[in-house]
Amino acid sequence: QVQAVESGGGLVQPGGSLRLSCAASGSIFSRYGMGWYRQAPGKQRELVADITTDGITKYADAVKGRFTISRDNAKNTMYLQMNSLKPEDTAVYYCNTRLIFRIPWGQGTQVTVSS
Repeated sequence: QVQAVESGGGLVQPGGSLRLSCAASGSIFSRYGMGWYRQAPGKQRELVADITTDGITKYADAVKGRFTISRDNAKNTMYLQMNSLKPEDTAVYYCNTRLIFRIPWGQGTQVTVSS
């Protein structure tokens, strides 16, 4: 069964950091680029960052310079290091394959940035 499980979210103060993890099925992870997506209340899901199988990365303008995406192919796991967090980063964060969503959406992990 193809699936991905997100973890690492939580409540953090503005300026703080969090590291998200995404553990995905090996059959998918090794073959496709992966991405982090987020959905804030009342808004559409949006791309945060993605990474190809070769490690080429792309970031949304809103997170450039603050977030870093990476992947560990040996562990079938992707990460999102989030620094200098802002209240507008508050959302549920999801992972999926890049460009075409090949994994059923999971529950995501909630990130709340608030003082």
